[in-house]
Amino acid sequence: MAPSASLIPSPSRRRLALLTIAAAIAVALTVLAALLAASTASSFAAGVAAHAPFAPAEADGMIPAESPLTVDDERHPAMTGLDGELREALRSAQAAAADDGVVFDVTSGWRSADYQRWLLGDAIRTYGTEAIARQYVASPEGSSHVTGDAVDIGSLDAQLWLIEHGREWGLCQTYANERWHFEKATDAGGECPEPMADARG
Repeated sequence: MAPSASLIPSPSRRRLALLTIAAAIAVALTVLAALLAASTASSFAAGVAAHAPFAPAEADGMIPAESPLTVDDERHPAMTGLDGELREALRSAQAAAADDGVVFDVTSGWRSADYQRWLLGDAIRTYGTEAIARQYVASPEGSSHVTGDAVDIGSLDAQLWLIEHGREWGLCQTYANERWHFEKATDAGGECPEPMADARG
């Protein structure tokens, strides 16, 4: 028995059905493309953030060159991150140095490992080789700044005062090529150890 003429789709009905399906597919593809674009943009932004160049900040112990700290600073991580005995020794020595008109200007104290790594990389770029750079900048694993056991003093008169009198508080210049770098390397009134040649130890 032949099918009824009303059951056979006409060309216009067939075309309308195909257009409806095509429109639905187009909408689905548009939504899918938008979702993929958003996901890709988010992943790209996260990737850029994860590989952004490091820039030392106060939280890493960075002290602006034009704004050294005093030993009495109770806020900056470069001071609060120092070993407590070192910090107290510095403050006691500063009280005595003030009688001679000398002020300790702290240019570096505690540093984060990332900051120390950045400083070493900068030194390698400056000196051309890691071997030379390591004479002036220790690795993060070997740095007494990262452990909070070292402080750098900026002014020459303060450096010379500490070299002469610092042992009374256990403060010693520990690298022969860095007269600004001091650590609590002996007991108060003890003898300072012979300074190491440089930051390589």
